Parts: sequence; C-alpha cells; structure tokens
Amino acid sequence: MAHECVAVRPHAVTALWPEARERTAVAPLADADLLSLHRLLALDPLANAVIISRVQSASSLDPRRLGGSVLGIRSRGEVVAACYSGGTVVPLGGDAEDLARIAQCVARRPRAATSVVGPTEAVCAVWGELEQRWGAPREFRAGQPLLVLRGSSRVAGDRAVRRVRGAELDRYVPAAAAMFAEELGVPPDRCGSPAAFRGRVGELVRSGRAFARFDERGEVVFKADFGAVTAHTVQVQGVWVRPDLRGRGIGTAALATVLRAALRSAPSVSLYVNAFNAPARRMYEKLGMREHSLLTTVLL
Repeated sequence: MAHECVAVRPHAVTALWPEARERTAVAPLADADLLSLHRLLALDPLANAVIISRVQSASSLDPRRLGGSVLGIRSRGEVVAACYSGGTVVPLGGDAEDLARIAQCVARRPRAATSVVGPTEAVCAVWGELEQRWGAPREFRAGQPLLVLRGSSRVAGDRAVRRVRGAELDRYVPAAAAMFAEELGVPPDRCGSPAAFRGRVGELVRSGRAFARFDERGEVVFKADFGAVTAHTVQVQGVWVRPDLRGRGIGTAALATVLRAALRSAPSVSLYVNAFNAPARRMYEKLGMREHSLLTTVLL
C-alpha cells in the first residue's frame, strides 16, 4: 500500500529528540514508564486522545487493565516512540525508523487487531511492516481529517438531544450497530460477539457518554458518543442520522448540542471524518470545526 501512503499529504511524526539516534531495543512498557509515555502523548494530545483516555482510565500499562500492550523504544531514559497493540494498533510518536522497528515486533505476535489508526505518516511506517505478515487490508482509508472545535459552535442546538438513559439501551443498541456497519462495512458481530458489542455500548450509556434524539415512537433519530475524554479534548465518535431522515439538517442541529456538552468537559472537541464523506465534512465545517491534522485507518 506504499502508493496510497505517498498519495496523501504527510503529517509529520515528531520525535522528542530527533538528533539523538541512541535507541534501546523494542520492549513492552511498564508502569515505570507512565510519566515518560504521557510526555510523548502530550506532543499531540488531539491525535492521541483515545490512548491518553485509555491509559488514564486504567492508571496502568498492565495489558490486562489496558486492554492491550504498549511497545516502546527509549532514548536516554525517555520513551521516544511507542505503539498500542490491542483490538486496534495505534502508533504513538516516534519517527518512521522507530515505528518500523516496533511494527516488526507487533507483527510477530498473535494478531488481535481489526484496524490500524493514527497520523497518516505514522500509520504508513507501521503498515509497511505489518502488511508483510498480515496481508492486504480490507480497506485503506488515507487522509482522514482530524477536526477540532475550540469555543462554541455558531449553530443553534436541538433541545430534544439528550443523554441516553439506561432503560433506553435496547433502542440505542440497534442504532449503534447500524452506525458501526455503515462506517466499517461489516456488522459488529464480525469484530466480536454481540454481547461484547452490547457491553461496550452499555458502558457508554452508563457513563453518560451516549447522546441521542428519539422520535415519537421512541426510535433513535440521531446518535453520537463521547469516545474519549481527556484534559485537552473530548473526541466524539459514532455520529449517525437515520438514513430516511438525512439531508434535513437534523444532524447539524443535534451535533451542535453534543459539541456544547463536550465543551463543558474540555477546552476542545474533536473527531475525524472520512475524506470521501462530503456531506459530513460540510456539516462539520458549518459547525465551526477546523482541520488539525490527517489520520489514516487500515481496516483488516
């Protein structure tokens, strides 16, 4: 997939000390590395929001608590490159040479991942190695804009949008599954059991991170979730409008309400969008969101 990596605008992969090439061997990071890893993640807190949130929630780099392992390279005692490897592979900082070395180690382990996600140049660095072991991807989505909003949106919100209640889980799960299938091209049970998917959606509802608008029959018209919440940003995911109601401005007003709720928890709200999704990109631009960087997703 090298030609696809070259075709997108590069997003620089930052090393803490690019002039210093003294590097340790690739090794799993442990709790003693937490502070150093946080300093690496802080170089781009928007692109790294999901992993920052996961690490903070676990308060540990123990794979049993984190849901995956973090492999890293150190220089002068500091973590200068890392990669989260679980259900998703996420490169974290470093330069292309560092990330290629880490990817070689990831590729030798049993594969649990169904996707690779991160800044475009970082994903290209790891995918060049992973593809040799894992084969061609199901889909390669290059150049996905990571958008950010700081300050209130100019669009009036929809007062009917609210947090989903626990008793509404049975109505919310089908909408979440429809969004998942539409976004990823496969139903959620292809990436795990239905019970596991329901459990993940249920946790979003229980934690107050799932938002929806319901119609008069109690069916979901619009949905969106807080996928990650950090001190820097709330990353929104799973934005979806019921297909028969699209094109009426429902999503714009509904998402404006979600963005306002997010900005009560962090100084910015972010999300990423497929480059080919022109209607969604127009909606986000209308809401005042602007491009921060480019990501790439490899679906396996």
